Amino acid sequence: MSLHSDRYLRRSSLGARAGRLIAVGLPQRLDWALLSAVAALGVLGVLLVWASTIPPGGPVEFTGFARRHLAHLTVGLLACLAVAGVDYRVARAYAPVVFTLAAVGLALVLSPMGAVVNGSRSWLVVGGFQAQPGEVAKIALILGAATLLGEPRDGEHAPATWDVLMSLLVLAVPMGLILAQPDLGTAMVLGGVYLGMLALSGAPLRWVLGLVGCGLLGVLAVWWFGLLEDYQLARFATFIDPTADPQGAGYNANQALIAIGSGGVNGTGLFRGEQTSGKFVPEQHTDFIFTVAGEELGFIGGAAIIVLLGVVLLRTLRIAAHCEQPYGRLVCAGVAAWICVQSFVNIGMTLGIMPITGLPLPFVSYGGTAAVANFTAVGLVLAIRAHDRGFE
Repeated sequence: MSLHSDRYLRRSSLGARAGRLIAVGLPQRLDWALLSAVAALGVLGVLLVWASTIPPGGPVEFTGFARRHLAHLTVGLLACLAVAGVDYRVARAYAPVVFTLAAVGLALVLSPMGAVVNGSRSWLVVGGFQAQPGEVAKIALILGAATLLGEPRDGEHAPATWDVLMSLLVLAVPMGLILAQPDLGTAMVLGGVYLGMLALSGAPLRWVLGLVGCGLLGVLAVWWFGLLEDYQLARFATFIDPTADPQGAGYNANQALIAIGSGGVNGTGLFRGEQTSGKFVPEQHTDFIFTVAGEELGFIGGAAIIVLLGVVLLRTLRIAAHCEQPYGRLVCAGVAAWICVQSFVNIGMTLGIMPITGLPLPFVSYGGTAAVANFTAVGLVLAIRAHDRGFE
């Protein structure tokens, strides 16, 4: 068969599948359990941001933060549905463009256009508009690594050595720029995402073990050569001994435990938390949003958030398991690793089992770039569910 004929048949096949998709209707092809779970997390996020941003002693009125967070989630949901309606192979074609935009954005963050927040230069400020390129870098890494690791050569069932090396370069560029900020939390998520994708790509075990070993050596080198900032060293010190500096570096961690512990089983009630209303926990609407749930909604509310995150994770992995194409499977694996690692670190730091990092809780914490990026990632998973042959 000629190359021209092969391309013609591929286009015809793609057109036929697109026609069937339109005939059946996209709503019937979506994973509604997954979409409902992220929507529920978004609703809880708006309520918690609202509760955490009411001025002390002020009336219970819908705050500006809650209003903006609702707008961010609306934009994110629209982006999710738009991405879900497009064949995921289109996203694969634009992976180099997304990666380039993310790399340029991370580089600009280190220029005078970048802004320092909580000791980390992670924000890009243009004309009053703020964005966090690190969130875009997570999507860029998933698309780029899946393209390289998810397309084995003819007759092979695992990525070749050259493909793994190139995917490591795709990891190294954003990782290096993010560590230069420095933003250890986002770097940790990128490492977890890539490790999960590499492990599920079928690459030889030596690559996975080698990457883990390099990561451990990198951590030791950063510590040995004193590359951490003073505030980062203080965070690790208080993680090891939370009572070492309760009014200084350990204040956030201790207040988070007090807020969550005061909620008990049922919570104090929405808008009635003394720790939340008194602003005793810093960054309550962003990094420490789970403390608001723990205090005002109690163990039941906190458990509900964890269960919903679990539903998102399990549905994403279920879609990955049914994918016919390795590329789609790896994209789903990357999104699942992203949600899993970031949720564990965020909730863990409020419970004292992880050091404090500047990571928001996916779909819940306040943040425009993060909200749109999270929903876009879910849109990629839904697009794979709607267009992969394994679901026909």
